[in-house]
Amino acid sequence: MTAHIQSSLAVLRRLLQGEEAQDLVEYALIVALVAFGATAALQTLGNGLNSAFTAISSTLISSLT
Repeated sequence: MTAHIQSSLAVLRRLLQGEEAQDLVEYALIVALVAFGATAALQTLGNGLNSAFTAISSTLISSLT
C-alpha cells in the first residue's frame, strides 16, 4: 500500500514541475476529493443498512419465539 502511495506522490511531483500538466493535476485533485466523499458516503450508508438489518433480525427473532 505504501509503495502505491509513494509512486502516486512521485507522479504528482513530476506533474507539478511541468506547467502544461496543471489541468491534469487539478483533475487528479478533483478525483481524489470525489473518492473521499464517496468513501464517507458509503460508510454512512453501510452503517444505516447494518442498523436496518439488525432491527429486522430482532423483529423476526421476537416474532418466532
